[in-house]
Amino acid sequence: MTLISPAATGHSPAAAPAGGSRSVVLRTLLRNKLAVLALAVLAVLLVAALFAPLVAPYDPNAQNLLLRLRPPAWQDGGSGAHLLGTDQLGRDMLSRVIYGARVSLLVGAGAALLAGVIGTVVGLASGYFGGWADRVLMRLADVQLAFPALLLALAIVGFLGSGLWYVILVLGFTGWVSYARVVRSEVMSLRTRDFITEARAIGVTDITIMRRHLLPNVMAPLATIGTLHVAAAIVAEASLSYLGLGVPKETVTWGAMLSDGQLYLGTSWWVAVFPGIALMLTSVAINITGDALRDVADPKAYRR
Repeated sequence: MTLISPAATGHSPAAAPAGGSRSVVLRTLLRNKLAVLALAVLAVLLVAALFAPLVAPYDPNAQNLLLRLRPPAWQDGGSGAHLLGTDQLGRDMLSRVIYGARVSLLVGAGAALLAGVIGTVVGLASGYFGGWADRVLMRLADVQLAFPALLLALAIVGFLGSGLWYVILVLGFTGWVSYARVVRSEVMSLRTRDFITEARAIGVTDITIMRRHLLPNVMAPLATIGTLHVAAAIVAEASLSYLGLGVPKETVTWGAMLSDGQLYLGTSWWVAVFPGIALMLTSVAINITGDALRDVADPKAYRR
């Protein structure tokens, strides 16, 4: 009987069964009720962010000092016209929370995507080629790890200036190390496997081996790291905005709302609490989703 190697067929050994794989993935995901709830929360946030002009009842920057610091609708003095109350300038809190989701999700997804691309390329090259390439790339990673990520982001943003795309670039370039180290570890354990050796023997190029045989086998840990990094980037952007070094002040962000509301915690708690709750719910939902995606993407999940 002739054995056909995964390298010859173009399939990695970790590939999920072709027949019925979608139904297996769906059943695995639906068994996790907490993950379903987290996905529902993220879906609501995503829809609200995409359709903010249609969903938000007011312009988030529209001021009315006659309505400043009005409490939520369920408290004495509140009004159904402003369900979550108003801030110190009379701006509608619900509208500002909805528009703030736009910036947070964009920064989180953009920073995670940029960091993931950089880290995956570095990790694949470092783990596959080894030698001097591995030593140089990992020493660069060690140098970056020597600096606290948030302090490094503060220094770069302070030098470049504030701006949405600057924040995404900074958080992306300061977050690639975790991707690179995990991918490197996985690749180093895979590069001596038979299907890699056979691929080299039949003349498959290094780029093709990394793209078709190694990359699919590191997608499970990448899914987990990516979702965790989205949550971390959202919190980091909120921290930068809280310190006044994030996106411009005219752009609504949860971090800037927290910064504005800290002076009113004793008298008008809703100004800071509602953006804080939105930030917390988003981070928790993304982390839970990341754990669920890891279970689904892990080939061992198909055998449970």
